Amino acid sequence: MTEIVVITGVAGFLGSHLARSLVNSGRSVLGIDNFISGRRGNVQELLSRPKFMFVEADVTDTDLRKKLDISKISEIYHLASPASPKFYTKYPLETIAANTLGTQNMLEIARASDAKLLYTSTSEVYGDPLVHPQPEDYRGNVNTFGPRACYDESKRLGEVYCYEYYDKYKVLVRVARIFNTYSAGLRSDDGRVISNFVTQALTGQDLTVYGQGDQTRTFCYVDDTIQALVKMMATKKTAGEILNIGGAEEVTILELAQLVQQLTATASKLKFLALPVDDPVQRRPNITKATKLINWKPQVSLTQGLEKTIACYKKLI
Repeated sequence: MTEIVVITGVAGFLGSHLARSLVNSGRSVLGIDNFISGRRGNVQELLSRPKFMFVEADVTDTDLRKKLDISKISEIYHLASPASPKFYTKYPLETIAANTLGTQNMLEIARASDAKLLYTSTSEVYGDPLVHPQPEDYRGNVNTFGPRACYDESKRLGEVYCYEYYDKYKVLVRVARIFNTYSAGLRSDDGRVISNFVTQALTGQDLTVYGQGDQTRTFCYVDDTIQALVKMMATKKTAGEILNIGGAEEVTILELAQLVQQLTATASKLKFLALPVDDPVQRRPNITKATKLINWKPQVSLTQGLEKTIACYKKLI
């Protein structure tokens, strides 16, 4: 019997990269998406591949199980959720539903099919952290009553659903807390900082830096993130565990803007705008646990990843 890997949010940035990687490795993949923030173009090439199947559906649909052959499902990567501020502030209730009701729905399917499930959580669960770098046992400093809360808090509750199904029903869950991932596949209008900076630099617009640009982040190239997710799913000792997945090079947003200026040789200037509400001051993952459990560290440097991203954006623009 052919085993099937389910990917929710398959038309999104990360989901489409993961689907291509798994199909290229010979796996049979069933993708699910409702196209709220995912793009049909992301799965267009996949639709012609015999190892790829697609169902247009919402993960909160309680009838979704009837549309799937659960006897063949061996793994579920639950990625469905708007992931950039531009989209989750536009679709706050849909974001909450995908990460809570949608997560429970996919956990029920995993339970019925005796499948492993990997839930993609986020560094946003740490809020504006008071501990640096952030280990998995840090409980965060979050605001439940603000424009980012629909994403941050629903991701946190999604983790709780995973814990309960692992504890009560022994569903083999894994939780990946993903820190900023990027590549050329990140849509140019996504609203996240690297897509903003690269698009602005290549089109001659000012690069918009929020605040003074002294807030810090790390960035992980998509190939490294995908490798981590696949390793997490394949490693038995990650069952019931939470792992930080993210880059190791901490830079300020100002330094990132200046690096993009340098690599694109743009004449664009920097434009400083007011800092958004609840924008974290400092964020970097402690990836000791990922290194220990799945022998993973990011391999692509920020400069290398930006060079790849810029080269592809140039062709698109």
